[in-house]
Amino acid sequence: MAADRPYYKDLGEYLQVLEDRGKLVRVKRRINKDTELMPLVRWQFRGLPEEERKAFLFENVTDVKGRTYDMPVVVGAHAASRDIYALAMNCRPDEIQPRWVEAQDSSIAAELVEEAPVQEVVQMGEELEKEGGGLEQFPAPISLPGFDPAPFITSGLWITKDPETGVPNIGTYRVHIKSRTRTGIQLGIGQHLGIHWTKAKSLGRPLEVAIALGGPPCLGLVSTAKIPYGMDELAVAGGIAREPIKVVKCKTVDIEVPAFAEIVLEGIMPTDQVEPEGGFGEYTGYMGTRTTSPYFEVRCITLRKNPIYHAFIGQFPPSEDSKIRILAQEATIYRFLKYQCNIPGILEVCLHEASGGNAIWVIRLKKLNPMQPWQALNCASGFSPNMGKFIIAVDEDIDARDTDSVFWAMGYRVQPHLDIRTTPGKALGLDPSSYQPGTFSSGDFAIIPPRPDTSGLLIDATRKWGYPPVSLPKQEYMEHAKEIWEELGLPKLNPKRPWYGYSLGLWTGENEEEADLALKGDHFLTGEKLAKGRKKV
Repeated sequence: MAADRPYYKDLGEYLQVLEDRGKLVRVKRRINKDTELMPLVRWQFRGLPEEERKAFLFENVTDVKGRTYDMPVVVGAHAASRDIYALAMNCRPDEIQPRWVEAQDSSIAAELVEEAPVQEVVQMGEELEKEGGGLEQFPAPISLPGFDPAPFITSGLWITKDPETGVPNIGTYRVHIKSRTRTGIQLGIGQHLGIHWTKAKSLGRPLEVAIALGGPPCLGLVSTAKIPYGMDELAVAGGIAREPIKVVKCKTVDIEVPAFAEIVLEGIMPTDQVEPEGGFGEYTGYMGTRTTSPYFEVRCITLRKNPIYHAFIGQFPPSEDSKIRILAQEATIYRFLKYQCNIPGILEVCLHEASGGNAIWVIRLKKLNPMQPWQALNCASGFSPNMGKFIIAVDEDIDARDTDSVFWAMGYRVQPHLDIRTTPGKALGLDPSSYQPGTFSSGDFAIIPPRPDTSGLLIDATRKWGYPPVSLPKQEYMEHAKEIWEELGLPKLNPKRPWYGYSLGLWTGENEEEADLALKGDHFLTGEKLAKGRKKV
């Protein structure tokens, strides 16, 4: 069931809901954005269980030069946890995947308006170049103090149009702040923005770009999802909101941007030059090395009179970046396998956060025929050439999100020479095992490993025949014991699947009868029966 309330008008309204639900921490003390802000938020990903993670709103921000900022900074507001992500989608946690399927199948086109809060203040020309102006006015944090070469805008929604079709695309790419009016971007030629850039280059013109920060949270969810190329992502955001996203025309480029965003940067990406960019901490948990990529020139900035600066926290998993990406991608891959590949037994797709969501996938399915696991594995492997390095199919009784449960299935439902296959050409673009870091030449643009021998691994960890029952007490006895546990005031339980025993096909009526006799105290009867089966040796 969807939430009863209408969708959030803007970021401020959404933050109020987070605070009302106890999911927002307001930090009023002075915080240095360059040395303190991100390390403070990072601690909850290194030292707290997921259900205790929250969004942080910093209201008194300074930097290493002692400069103070008149706009607050919010981090973790979209996906510090699964519960927060569900609030951003305006649904319950268990409704996330079906809501994503609905949003793509029932998208709603954006609605153009004449005036917008994000254009209350308009800055261009010399105003952008003055001290403290342009990008310098924004409290962009340093994500990894001690490693990052600059502050990066981490939540920027890059909005471009296909130069041939005019269909808009929204994507979140890091923004390396290089001057008051210039930024870098790490971009692969196969990414959607990279396709737009390449098309503009072939037409001999720069690519017009707008970068939005803030706005209704559905925009951030869509921008980090793997939506198929050519699908109008503003319309998919409208599908999440179940109403049109209001957009307004930019002042200097032919792009429509969210009317209720906090900040918009307008400008161009030249297509006749590229320049060095980065490095920056990656979702793999390692620092990325310096690459060569296009850059962005800021021509105009529009913003609200009192904007909120919004940032994502990413890098080492788990993080907000890994959570926001995997929840959308899980739903997209689930939709692909179940409805586009016509595999009805698919129950769940889980992208494991320890691998940033890209490398390790688990598909839980109800096996309707012996070949169905391989149908699912092969289709999943073909979903993307740079995702799904290890893909594992498991039965419906396995908890796809719990590594102990998945490893249990791999330990006792797999024969490696029969149930494991490698697939060539599975190249995760930022995987340090695919290439030697730092080996890019100065002319490289696309972030593609040079090694031709990258690969993926497909594992069928489903049962191939009937198994004996799971060696745990039956459900009714575990439930009764749980009542006693709670009566004794023992610590709150978080049950892991499986938490009770159940039959897996290889259990006879005689076995059941003997277990029943034991629960009546009549196990001696079974002993007498077994004595009659003695044989001489």
